[in-house]
Amino acid sequence: MLHKTLRPWKTLSTETVLQFDPFLTVEEHHVLLPSGQEIPDWTIVKIPDAVIVPAITSDGKFLVFRQTKYAIPGLTLATVGGMLNHGEDPLTAAKRELLEETGYTAPEWTHLGSFIADPNRGVCTIHLFLAQNAVQTQAADADDLEDQELMLLTEQEVRQALLQGQFKAIMWTTAMALALSRL
Repeated sequence: MLHKTLRPWKTLSTETVLQFDPFLTVEEHHVLLPSGQEIPDWTIVKIPDAVIVPAITSDGKFLVFRQTKYAIPGLTLATVGGMLNHGEDPLTAAKRELLEETGYTAPEWTHLGSFIADPNRGVCTIHLFLAQNAVQTQAADADDLEDQELMLLTEQEVRQALLQGQFKAIMWTTAMALALSRL
């Protein structure tokens, strides 16, 4: 079978049109398509890279938040997660987020993959890690703004919640599905 040679787009220029350090930058790119067509106003959105951490306790329960999020109607289930600090290694960030948000630490970590949040607009890279045999070592010290409740769910309860769409963000759904596939 013959494969067509695929060519990437070329960036001709970049202009920052909005900047709210450190959380958001919006750029307008002038791009050249392989066909020769130019698009003078291709929008790119940048936020810091993030980690998502499905975590399982030493007795086999998943640490899951039931919470509100400003951009999600109603309640949602969520995993541990957050943005990387400038220059921070993704695994270090995952361990920090687990401890801050739940007070748990885990001795076993599996990288589940790193994924671009939006292939056309950029946004960020999300690093997924599975934390296993987690134990509570201190009280949670999260700086999260939303109301949330930490819950301990069985594997079956997590599977059911996924099938019912209770994890309302694709990053949480993907992370939990990949974690379940590793068990």
